Amino acid sequence: MKKQNKQTQIQIKNKRASFDYEILDTYTAGIVLVGTEIKSLRLGKAGLVDSYCIFHNGELWAKNIYIAPYFYGSYNNHLDRRDRKLLLNRKELRHLEEGVRVAGNTIVPLKLFISERGLAKLSIALVRGKKLYDKRASLKEKDDKREMARAMRTRY
Repeated sequence: MKKQNKQTQIQIKNKRASFDYEILDTYTAGIVLVGTEIKSLRLGKAGLVDSYCIFHNGELWAKNIYIAPYFYGSYNNHLDRRDRKLLLNRKELRHLEEGVRVAGNTIVPLKLFISERGLAKLSIALVRGKKLYDKRASLKEKDDKREMARAMRTRY
């Protein structure tokens, strides 16, 4: 029997991020979770829509990440949209902080997954917001690729 990769089992993606933002640089950060959050995450009950990252006292925090309350949790259950600390080394934090100082740049979560060692990881990116005409170009490019794939499929 083939052993499945745990990272491919649980991946919560932020699909709007690549459409709304131009990705400049990506990082993989650890995320500090409490209690029943990891159990909900392993069940795939999470969402990254409208989430972002900010610096507070030299630390990077993820805001507005939704992790559903664990169904079998008791009164110890976690809050679903609490702030969560991200774990990066000093060099990466310094680089991100310098990048955010530039006008128009921000940090956005791209993907939340469980690593091979069983740890929760968050893939984040330093991004710049796209203009409306950039979004239109992205949609046109996506449609063109779809049409080319359709034409190649019918050809053979």
